[in-house]
Amino acid sequence: MTRRASSGLHPAWFAGVGVLAAAAIAAGYFLIAKAHDPYRTLQPLNVPAYLDNANSLRGNVYRINGTLWDSLGWSPGVGRLYSIETGEGAAAELLPVLVPAALNHVNLQKGQRFIFEVEVAEGGILTVRSLRKA
Repeated sequence: MTRRASSGLHPAWFAGVGVLAAAAIAAGYFLIAKAHDPYRTLQPLNVPAYLDNANSLRGNVYRINGTLWDSLGWSPGVGRLYSIETGEGAAAELLPVLVPAALNHVNLQKGQRFIFEVEVAEGGILTVRSLRKA
């Protein structure tokens, strides 16, 4: 009597399907994370242009990724003035940002990394509109 060929699936098919499923899940997670970033459409602040002439950027809204460096001052009605470090290494710059009193509920500590949405206000003051930990 002749033997019939095996009609079962080869184990390599299961491995291939598993790898494809894992890749699809990873790609979906990455795309969803990027789509829900509220700061993705904001332009990053051009620090050299800001330092050269801050008034030319007045009224515009930008994104800043930075590390909280130090608290420079506080006024109950206005808010707190911080210095943040942007960039790394030789390109690092310290910028002053004003966190309004409306954002006092956020716990800001030296050394924490944040993503800031800032507006260049009158006199070139960077006023924080929103922020989140990076």
